[in-house]
Amino acid sequence: MIRVVAFLVGATLLALGVVWLADRPGQVTITWLGQRADTSVMVAIVGIAIVVVASILAWSLLRFLLRSPKLFSLALRERRRRRSHEAISRGLVAVGAGDMRAALRHAGATENSNEPLALLLRAQTAQLSGDRANADAAFRALAERSETRLLGLRGLFVEAQRHNDPVAARLAAEQAAKEAPALPWAGQAVLEFRCAAGDWEGALNVLENQRRSGMLSRAEGRRRRAVLLTARAITIEEENRDIARALVLEATRLAPDLVPAAELASRLLAEAGEPRKAAKIIETAWKASPHPDLADAYGSVRLANSARERLARMQTLARITPDHPEGALAVTRAALDARDFPIARAALEPLGKEPTQRVAALMAQLNELEGDEGRAREWMGRALTAARDPAWTADGYVSERWLPVSPVTGRLDAFQWKVPVAEIGPERELMIEAPREIASPPLGNTAPEAAPAAPSVVPPPAAAPTSPNPVAAQPAASISAPAAPNPVVTRPARRPAPIMPLQQIPDDPGPDAGDLDAAVRGERSPRDGSPRIGSSRNGSWQRFRQFFR
Repeated sequence: MIRVVAFLVGATLLALGVVWLADRPGQVTITWLGQRADTSVMVAIVGIAIVVVASILAWSLLRFLLRSPKLFSLALRERRRRRSHEAISRGLVAVGAGDMRAALRHAGATENSNEPLALLLRAQTAQLSGDRANADAAFRALAERSETRLLGLRGLFVEAQRHNDPVAARLAAEQAAKEAPALPWAGQAVLEFRCAAGDWEGALNVLENQRRSGMLSRAEGRRRRAVLLTARAITIEEENRDIARALVLEATRLAPDLVPAAELASRLLAEAGEPRKAAKIIETAWKASPHPDLADAYGSVRLANSARERLARMQTLARITPDHPEGALAVTRAALDARDFPIARAALEPLGKEPTQRVAALMAQLNELEGDEGRAREWMGRALTAARDPAWTADGYVSERWLPVSPVTGRLDAFQWKVPVAEIGPERELMIEAPREIASPPLGNTAPEAAPAAPSVVPPPAAAPTSPNPVAAQPAASISAPAAPNPVVTRPARRPAPIMPLQQIPDDPGPDAGDLDAAVRGERSPRDGSPRIGSSRNGSWQRFRQFFR
């Protein structure tokens, strides 16, 4: 609308000017080289306008003729650029669709182009076809440019991970982290590399850089720092217990529910003569996540306590979480040590409806100590097929002890205390290192009970993660679990079988004295390496095992 009004105003002014000149005719006289020309003002103005337009046209034509070679070259370059961009667009679409032939054809059309997108297309096409040499060359060309340096380093990191080259992957990640400290993938990769190498101080420095750059939330940063401090305290525990105690106390302040930190802090404080502080740390962690290691540490807060005093402490701890089975199991173990069988049975019987391996083993031990060999034999048979107990699990890997990082993927703080088969479908198989062991407390007031034994899951070699992962290919010795001799394939645990009457039990004399203790401790038979569950006299033990299977 404004343009229309402006046009009308301009046209009106022009018309008024022409009319004004027409109403006031005048004479224009030009004398040049002895010649005189007389004309009107209007004709003179029109003549001048024609001369100006002709001059402009002549100059434009001359300028075009002079610049025609350069313009022709620019036109050819623009044509090539347009075709190159078209090939890049179609090539990237082909790479995304997985069409290797089309991707190779379009990448070949951009061989003479050094544009970043053309280099990226060639690199991704080489990745799609498995040509690592060309992919590395393209990503290195990108890394040499300042504007695409991070893209090239990312590509080199991914290629190194895909071809199991941790040295090249670490180099690329550290260079990217140095260029851009706030880059998430680079910071995470460097952190995992430091953890895999056991460089906990370096990992703490990387974590601090991540926190300052805003990559981590406050809660996540506190949790990860607590895990790293606990890992470092475990490493230097034997060398300098004072520094280890200071580190683990800071870890408990940052993450009060971190079980390994609370257990280690309680043990070190008990050795330093601070039982009240140790007990308070255990109670705080127990409220968040009851764990058998916490119960053992709580019972050993005062090293001079008798079995009866430890039983009283376990009862106090169990009252904090009255509905959690770990409290009942802790009271049962303490009651068995104190030989208070009524308290042990009262605590354990509510768990006997759907027993786990630990519950069944403790029931067998209780009946054996009470002199009921038949019931002890029944419960040991039931323990063979009982549900599994929780264990430290991360990415399908089951460890007998807590580890700061996952040996499979290298994730920090990956281990969780849960039942390993809870995430396994009915048709999925596991690789385990040995037959399942049944863990239970030793008789008498000896050393504190260890964490319940659990089979370590060994993932198949072909199941290596395809995502950029800096530690999956080279787990450090400080975080690796014991090697699994002769892995065997087994199915997930079957449903617990009901207790059978005595008349249906095979003719077996029952477990020998001492064999039952070895079984509930998870010890292995020196003959075949299997858990020592009972006697094998007259070959009846083999029939007993076959019957319960």
